[in-house]
Amino acid sequence: MLVFMGAAKDSLSIGEARRAALAAQQFLGGGSAPRSGKAFAEIVRRLGVVQIDSVNVLVRSHYLPIFSRRGNYKSALLERAAYDDRLLFEYWGHEASLLPVESYPLFRWRMDDARKGVGTWGRLKRYATSHQDLVKAALDQIRERGPLGASELTDAGKSKGSWWGWSQGKEILEWLFWIGDVTTARRRNFERLYELPERVLPESVRNAPVPPREQAQRELMLIGARAMGVATARDLRDYFRLPAKEAATRLTELVEEGKLVPVSVEGWKQQGYLHHEAKIPRATAVADVAALLSPFDSLIWERQRTERLFDFHFRLEIYTPIHKRTHGYYVLPLLLGERIVGRVDLKSERQSGLLQVKGGSVEPGIQPERVIEPLARQLSELAEWLGLENYTVTSRRGELMRALRKAR
Repeated sequence: MLVFMGAAKDSLSIGEARRAALAAQQFLGGGSAPRSGKAFAEIVRRLGVVQIDSVNVLVRSHYLPIFSRRGNYKSALLERAAYDDRLLFEYWGHEASLLPVESYPLFRWRMDDARKGVGTWGRLKRYATSHQDLVKAALDQIRERGPLGASELTDAGKSKGSWWGWSQGKEILEWLFWIGDVTTARRRNFERLYELPERVLPESVRNAPVPPREQAQRELMLIGARAMGVATARDLRDYFRLPAKEAATRLTELVEEGKLVPVSVEGWKQQGYLHHEAKIPRATAVADVAALLSPFDSLIWERQRTERLFDFHFRLEIYTPIHKRTHGYYVLPLLLGERIVGRVDLKSERQSGLLQVKGGSVEPGIQPERVIEPLARQLSELAEWLGLENYTVTSRRGELMRALRKAR
């Protein structure tokens, strides 16, 4: 049962804070898996943003959050919602993100900032400024030829030797993407195809009134607050990566308006803020929650918040040398009830048709026996969703892996 706490609530236990976050992040009472692009986009709308990531050792991260919350769904619904029905669009929300299309006007201030070289990578502004002929040529080619990948631009150029290995064409197109002069038509093997906004985005969105910068930032902060339930000032700023000084002012304004309610949270040194419509479930409502979480899931993407909320230390080890990794290459935390109780290192092995469990562990104080059944169920469901025959445990290290192998 969800209970509206209201402005009179001035303190939360850590359990209440966790349950408020889980409810806000759509882990409770969400119903069945989406069966249409519209239903998929509605979940994204409630989250406010889904982070895009290219790593494909398991599945690209942006497909996982809806699976974690709703179970087995047709992954093609993401493409339908974003690139066919145009209910979502790509832009810099948290990082590279999928966002509800109605949020487009709320990011016009960020596009204007990027045009001035503010809030974006400085090298893009510098390169575009000194190569205005290339900028014009790229826009002309897209206008004449339709959606193009960076490699399809005439005279796209060789790699400029950057960390990403971007060509001059890619640098120009990413600059145009930042400032809103192009957007994503769709993706081809993850490569972004760039197109003019007027040929992609709905007219109602393109012609919608552009709110003042301050109003847009307030709206974004409220969307983040609604999606988190309870949050610190840092959390609220980070959800859409708002400028620090402006975010502090917006926070004060929203508190004065009664949209955010200051609360103390058990164990938090920082001031908490509760969204004025936040729901806090009773403890019994989260008993059946079980989910494997993407490393880039909005529930846990801010690592300080993850420690503060769940007492769970989580860091990506993708770029850590193998011999220095503690938990593995692509590790998914396991959420049970209102706790994150463990983690597993996973890989989709397409040739063998198996989901490989390469390692894993439970948190201190958690007995592996408590985790095995729900973990095994999650792994089986994940394998089925990915079109794999089943999962296999390839590691013998640790109590959890030994117990999982025995149960398997």
